[in-house]
Amino acid sequence: MDNVVDEEKVNQVVDSRNGPSAARHTGTPRSGPAAHPDAPGYELPLLLLAGFRSLIDRLHAELARQGHPDIRPAHGFALQAIGLPGSTASEIGRRLGVSKQAAGKTVDRLIALGYAERADDPADARRKLVRLTPHGLDALGRSAAIFDELRASWADTLGGERLRDLEASLRTAVPADAFRLDASSWLGS
Repeated sequence: MDNVVDEEKVNQVVDSRNGPSAARHTGTPRSGPAAHPDAPGYELPLLLLAGFRSLIDRLHAELARQGHPDIRPAHGFALQAIGLPGSTASEIGRRLGVSKQAAGKTVDRLIALGYAERADDPADARRKLVRLTPHGLDALGRSAAIFDELRASWADTLGGERLRDLEASLRTAVPADAFRLDASSWLGS
């Protein structure tokens, strides 16, 4: 990948793996662990995002094949935010890092698709809870199984030890509070 500035001086990242400049950065081919020891800083977040996107795209293709063609990545975050006991729209919004109104729109879509339902809160008759339906629980259960398969695929590609090392390194580098459900809000969903 090369970092280039166009005629309007707008910073762009261009994938040039197959172009003539692919080996120019270090003079070595782009394969294997030592192929690019001095990679530019912008490449790390792009590679992490591309890995995330690859996993999510494959997850959703398989979910569609298994009977969940309408579920989208933002829905997965919302289903997690609803949780097993159910949650109010305000709680869902807070967990997703979006307004109550934005959470309400997502909840409305999940209800229309059959993944969630509104119900009276047994602890407070003034509140409505959003709960997962059997269809929503099925989607979450299938997602977990598919993620296990995707991880196994990465282990086949990278080798089990390299994947475990990668995961351990990311656990070390990533702050403990980074495991939040509000990824959909900063990804622009």
